[in-house]
Amino acid sequence: MHDRVYKTDDEWRQQLSPEQYRVMRQKDTEPPFTGAFWNHGEEGVYCCAGCGNTLFSSRAKFDSGTGWPSFHSPLVPGHLVQHEDRSSFLRVRTEVACSRCGAHLGHVFDDGPPPTGLRFCINSAALAFESDEEFLEEHLLDEARGDGVESPAYE
Repeated sequence: MHDRVYKTDDEWRQQLSPEQYRVMRQKDTEPPFTGAFWNHGEEGVYCCAGCGNTLFSSRAKFDSGTGWPSFHSPLVPGHLVQHEDRSSFLRVRTEVACSRCGAHLGHVFDDGPPPTGLRFCINSAALAFESDEEFLEEHLLDEARGDGVESPAYE
């Protein structure tokens, strides 16, 4: 398991773009149909843009018609945490955050497809992408070095 990442507000501002900072640290939402990954179809792994924590496989991605990247399940369930979100006056939602750095990623809803019935609606600004080949090479190198990286539930 990766160690928890703690940074000051100034460190996050230096590392992240202004949009990433608004989304990931201030819990903002990017406009629909504008992010880099809402209609992205390449096979690979989506990671936290703040700390590199592996979050979702492209195999769990689906077109929800909402304009945000949507996934039916996380790659490694323990890499996400969920919190009750009462910031919307319309309804109580469930926020999804990165378990390693605490970054706001988006929300999860119970209107997704099988096999889970869930829709993890994630801001593109909160994601980084690695192709299958890049991810597997990096993961295998980490294991060969004995970095103690947790093996994800990668299909």
